[in-house]
Amino acid sequence: MITRPVIVIENAHVVTVTGDEHPGGHVVIEGDRITAVGPGPAPALDHAERIDGSGCLVTPGLVNTHHHLYQWASQGVSPDHTLFEWLVASYRVWSMMDAEVVAGAASAGLGWLARSGCTTSTDHHYIFPRGRGDLFAAEIEAARELGIRFHPCRGSMDRGRSQGGLPPDSVVEDIDTILSETEAAIDRYHDASPGSMLRIAVAPCSPFSVSRDLLVRSADLARAKGVRLHTHLAETLDEEEHTREQFGMTPTEYMDSIGWLGPDVWLAHCVHLQDADIKRFAETGTGIAHCPSSNARLGAGIARVSALLEAGVPVGLGVDGAASAEMVPLAGEIRQAMYMQRAVHGPTALTARRALEMATLGGARCLGREDEIGSLEPGKLADIALWRVDGFHTAVDDPVVALAYGGTPPLERLLVGGRTVVRADTLVSVPQDEAGRRGAAAHRRLMTLAEEVL
Repeated sequence: MITRPVIVIENAHVVTVTGDEHPGGHVVIEGDRITAVGPGPAPALDHAERIDGSGCLVTPGLVNTHHHLYQWASQGVSPDHTLFEWLVASYRVWSMMDAEVVAGAASAGLGWLARSGCTTSTDHHYIFPRGRGDLFAAEIEAARELGIRFHPCRGSMDRGRSQGGLPPDSVVEDIDTILSETEAAIDRYHDASPGSMLRIAVAPCSPFSVSRDLLVRSADLARAKGVRLHTHLAETLDEEEHTREQFGMTPTEYMDSIGWLGPDVWLAHCVHLQDADIKRFAETGTGIAHCPSSNARLGAGIARVSALLEAGVPVGLGVDGAASAEMVPLAGEIRQAMYMQRAVHGPTALTARRALEMATLGGARCLGREDEIGSLEPGKLADIALWRVDGFHTAVDDPVVALAYGGTPPLERLLVGGRTVVRADTLVSVPQDEAGRRGAAAHRRLMTLAEEVL
């Protein structure tokens, strides 16, 4: 009989995010699942690895609901421009990326996410320059090596400038290629089984870079295959002007008209929303990936997160691409989300615990995995973060406030399915220095390749 390894975390402040907190509590893990959570000492278990959580806060692993890993290689481009200006400048650089660039960028980007408590990440990759290798496979391999639970989104663009879109024609694909490659990615990689480490979503880039036909056919494909849908929406006022001019509707009205709202959809940003938009998201169960740092960096605005949560809309957090939110840690987005809502709506607009819930269970809901991740409950996957809230952080009596306010505490341990990815604030599944070197090499390579178009 094969026995599964047992880990006991004890003497920690355990936050389940479902309403229970256990100062001096424990979590028991057997194999890749949580088997017990509760107050006081852990039960006596033979042959268990015991982790002393004294001075630690234990939370679910964080869930990153929106990212562009390839952008690690193009940080610092157009630092003072709006979204559309930044995109126009960046597309020329991104058009030269290859699989080697994506592999290095993904290794560094996912390693950095793990260092900030992330156990599950999405990625929205929508640029596939011809003849540059298998970019999608490159990032999937990077996630497998690091041991991060991964939900990559096979993105796409088919409306170049010649057809009224924003991107240059050189970085768009034709619809038949997009749909066949997307279907092939689902068939090759998507794992719908319980405990899956890899699931695929279908993700045309945005209403201003893809055709109506592509949006409709992508939704049909995703639903036929039983996978989720993702795209950018309502990020800037420029986008709203564009969709009104092109389609005679707001971004939300347009997506609703073509069947792109529903419980199998989550949308990135959604900064500029009307009350009617929020109502429709709530009615349809459509999720939102809130990316506060990126929205601030690009001057896009502050999303109406408090109103979305009040309406019952699933809301998660995302760091967005490293080129629009340079070196932003996912844990830091808890603070950014909380502070931005308070700056507009007052100090009760978003509490530390509600912001932590967004970063965990809210993200799990966006990805359709709330039954498996996002909270600390028996039967759920052992995706767990242990934060050191002793030392300097002992000046804050409430450990959740210590996590959410000010600088993020050190990460003592990060477990993904019970396996250690970070130990003593250092990435260990891949040597931390090696992941950093890969990211730096990816940046140098992309900048060199891009010299001919800059």
